Amino acid sequence: MQRTHLHDEDQQVAAVLDHEIRRQSEGMELIPSENYVSQAVLEALGSEFTNKYSEGYPGKRYYGGQEFTDDVENLAIERAKQLFHCDHANVQPLSGAPANVATYFAWLEPGDTVLGMDLGHGGHLTHGHPVTYISKIFNFVRYKIGNLETGEIDYDNLRAMALEHKPKIILAGFSAYPRSYDYDKFAEIAKEVGAVAMADMAHIAGLIAGGVLPNPFDHGFHIITTTTHKTLRGPRGGMILSQGKVGNPLKKPEKTIENLPTLIDRSVFPGFQGGPHMSNTAAKAVAFGEALKPEFKVYAQQVLDNAKALADELMKLGCKLVTNGTDNHLMLIDTVTSWGLTGDVVETVLDRVNMTLNKNGIPDDKNPPYTPSGVRLGTPAMTTRGMKEDEMRKIAQYIRKAVDHRDDEGTLKNLQQEVKEFCLQYPVPESHG
Repeated sequence: MQRTHLHDEDQQVAAVLDHEIRRQSEGMELIPSENYVSQAVLEALGSEFTNKYSEGYPGKRYYGGQEFTDDVENLAIERAKQLFHCDHANVQPLSGAPANVATYFAWLEPGDTVLGMDLGHGGHLTHGHPVTYISKIFNFVRYKIGNLETGEIDYDNLRAMALEHKPKIILAGFSAYPRSYDYDKFAEIAKEVGAVAMADMAHIAGLIAGGVLPNPFDHGFHIITTTTHKTLRGPRGGMILSQGKVGNPLKKPEKTIENLPTLIDRSVFPGFQGGPHMSNTAAKAVAFGEALKPEFKVYAQQVLDNAKALADELMKLGCKLVTNGTDNHLMLIDTVTSWGLTGDVVETVLDRVNMTLNKNGIPDDKNPPYTPSGVRLGTPAMTTRGMKEDEMRKIAQYIRKAVDHRDDEGTLKNLQQEVKEFCLQYPVPESHG
């Protein structure tokens, strides 16, 4: 993208941006929540829609001059509905956390209970961790992995917890869980206790849209929340998808499952945020259009194939993976078992050789959050750059070599150059189709 005006106007910011572009090109992005958007998405994100306020919804705005904001938001909505096979899409949430919080307020009263996944076992902060403000308003109870070697959820225990606590929402979703959920069992338990079945699919939205992982809506779920980046390869933002009757958000409906779309719209605006960021909405529309193309399905399958290859090679090289593998795009290395090192140390070593991943807790971690016992990594970004299974095996070997030689400056310097040359063979793409 040409940025001549930025370079003329503010050379300091332009220089920092140039450094970041170089870092992304010469480095290996293995954080599973990151990806590379197309130039088309970047152009929409930096477009003149930035100038426009648009409080409200298409056809029901509080400001004038909305004919084109309505057009682009309707495009994003219809494309999202087509991608995820649902009745309604609210594309206004500014990110995944606001999407989750708005959903809670749409359905719950203060003090109501949500049954979600424990952060320490792969859940997310917004699923009720005690450090969050939302946990002071609603009552969160948290389930865990039942079998740490396989990653299987103990669904009998999940049902027992639901019967005991009578949650209004049962939440399936994660930020660091390498296995698959049995959505049918979640939906059955939710139905038994009269709860809404909600899925936070922020990490795997692109894999669901690409048809390579199950869609919770096909298994009786009522609501899906997601970010629009990560595997979906859109701008940073959020979205709430739902099944039910789409009504007028200006009129307060009865609180029934059928009215969920309207309840959600009212919760997002005016309940939780003001005007949406319309340039972000436009970029979402572009990304959803890209995800509807046949080549996106090929991409999604390659993400899974690459993750399996990377996980298998890491285990062959003696790395201990949490749950001994992966069913999706991400994996967790137990760094204490693998090398006797905490995750922050491994993260820092790999940064020195242009390989980026993140320190992460593992189930029942005895170490604190900033010096946890593991690291999290995944394949979406490097798959976008065209890498396949052979390259994944090479990446595993780079990881092992860097950590094994972490105190050898000469080896690390040579490895950094090797990783740089390797990455430059796979340029950051300008187009996704």
